[in-house]
Parts: sequence; structure tokens; C-alpha cells
Amino acid sequence: MTAHGWKHRLPNLLGNVPQIDAIDGLKMLISCPNYSAKHWVYEQYDSQVMADSLRTPGFGSGIVRVHGTRKALAFTSDVTPRYVAANPFEGGKQAVAEAYRNLISVGSLPLATTDNLNFGNPEKPEIMGQFVGAIKGIGAAVAALDMPIVSGNVSLYNETDGSSILPTPTIGAVGLIANADDAILGVARDGHMAILIGETLGHLGQSALLAEVFNRVEGDAPPVNLDAEKKHGRFILENAAWVTACTDLSDGGLALAAFEMAEEAGVGVSLDTDDTATLFGEDQARYLVACNFDQAEALMAAAGNAAVPVACVGSFGGMTVRFGNSQAELADLSKIFRSSFAAALT
Repeated sequence: MTAHGWKHRLPNLLGNVPQIDAIDGLKMLISCPNYSAKHWVYEQYDSQVMADSLRTPGFGSGIVRVHGTRKALAFTSDVTPRYVAANPFEGGKQAVAEAYRNLISVGSLPLATTDNLNFGNPEKPEIMGQFVGAIKGIGAAVAALDMPIVSGNVSLYNETDGSSILPTPTIGAVGLIANADDAILGVARDGHMAILIGETLGHLGQSALLAEVFNRVEGDAPPVNLDAEKKHGRFILENAAWVTACTDLSDGGLALAAFEMAEEAGVGVSLDTDDTATLFGEDQARYLVACNFDQAEALMAAAGNAAVPVACVGSFGGMTVRFGNSQAELADLSKIFRSSFAAALT
């Protein structure tokens, strides 16, 4: 099962990032506090208020029922400060686009956003430049994706000894699921296909891999095509009947998204490539879908008719995680993923 949108052995777009063992790269990401599981935090608090929670914290958007109705609301919060520091305009766009994708991934129609604009000292020209650029990017994205800003706040002068925080214009967003029964709440199962929606070019600039594995903060933020974001999001919603589980691709690219989807379900995953840029590139407007073979065929046919890039990139099953010729036991990776955050803080 093949289609356009998936390219093997891509040249990485930064130019000088070496190929690494794919599983070693994944291990380094999931052992970092930024990308390891956060259950140590949220399991200390009640996430089942009035028993209306449809999706509790831990993976993608949370969902709560609207009490006494068939409706549900999805919530998310997103930003990648590295992107904003490198390119305030694209970074601002990306924060909104990622919030949009997280809402789409659970089958909700994105409705509105709130912003929390956290920056350093705006009296410094470079900080004011970040602030203005990020606001312009956010404005462009909320207009294109029909997600108006309905509230927000600003926190400035966030510095220690004259050193500023990274620009962090956090976007909170809410989406509507008209009938809670239509929410995308399934998980990957043995025999499911891994279907990638969106085009992979292998953008490694400002990526999680570059920062965490190579200790390098270089390159431009990934460009955000707002037309593609809206088109691919609409495609997911219109074809949700063929989607069992869905997640967007963001920090860590395909490798981290596939692992998180597999880990949540307790099932292994096998991807067809071990190419570093293909697995860890952070190109935007992409989703990973898990579904059975018949659903995958229907989804790919629909994508072809809609001119949406799509490809089968692997499958779920077994109890190992394999990227090309590199593999590890899911249980071993899960232990790293679920223990690293608490270990870093206690």
C-alpha cells in the first residue's frame, strides 16, 4: 500500500546532522523531562470531576462532556519556545497550528483560542521584536484556521540576572464535538496500519532531536503552511469514520509520535525506515493514524481524491518498537518513558 507523501532516505534540511541509530535517538528523547511521560504530575490531582472526563491527561487533547447534553469539549495548550526564538512569526503560527491539530486529532472542531504571552524584558529591542513577530504569526494563524482569540494575558520581564526566558506565547484552545460518540478515542491494536497524513521533507532545524541529542540549537523553525493545516485538518474530520486512533506530529517527529501511540495502547510498532531526518524531522501539517487494513484503504483512496499527501509507513503489533533495522522491547522503552520525569525532579 503506497501513496505520495512519504520519501525514503531524505537529505536532512539542516545539512550537517549525522545519521544516528533510530532507537538510540528515541531513547534519548523519552528520557528527557520535556518528552517523557508526565503522569507523576497529573495523577496527583483529580481528573474525573463529575465523571464527565472522556479523555484524561497524558496524550493529546483532554475531553470533557458538556453535562446533561450529548456534546463534548476538547482542550489543549501548545507552544515550542525554540521555534519562536529562531523565528517569532513562524513560531507564533506553529503554536496555533499545533493546538489546531491536537483538537482535530480527537475529532473536535476547533473553535477558539486564548493566549498567554510570556516574554523577557520588552525594553530590549530583540525581545520586543520577538513579541511583535509572535503576535503577527498568531494573528495570521487564528484568522486562517478560524480560531479567534477570545481572551489572554501577558507576562513580561521574565528574566534572571539579565538573562531572558525563551519567548513562550502559549496557546490554549478549545474545540467542540457535537456528539460525544463521534470523538476519536480509540487506540492502536495489533494488525493496525500506520498511516501518515501530510508531506515529510525532513526539517531538523530547531528540532527536539537536534537540541536533546546533539545539544545544538540551530537552523530555522519549520515553516507552517496554513492552507495545508486547514486542508489536512478538515480531511481528518470528514473521514473520521475510517480513523481508530490519531495523533499530530510535532516535537520528535514521526518517531516520537509513533512510540507514544504504541505506548499508550501497549502494543509494538514497526516503521519502514531508520532515516534520521524522516523519523525525527518536524515538518508541520501532519498526522499519524492507526486503523485496520480496510479502513486504511478507504482513507488512502479518500486522500487521493482530495489531493492530500498520504502514505502507509508501517504497522502496529507485537511487543517491540522497530524503526528500519533498529529495534527495542516496548516494555524497556516504556520504563524509560514513564520513569524519567519523576527521576529528574526527585
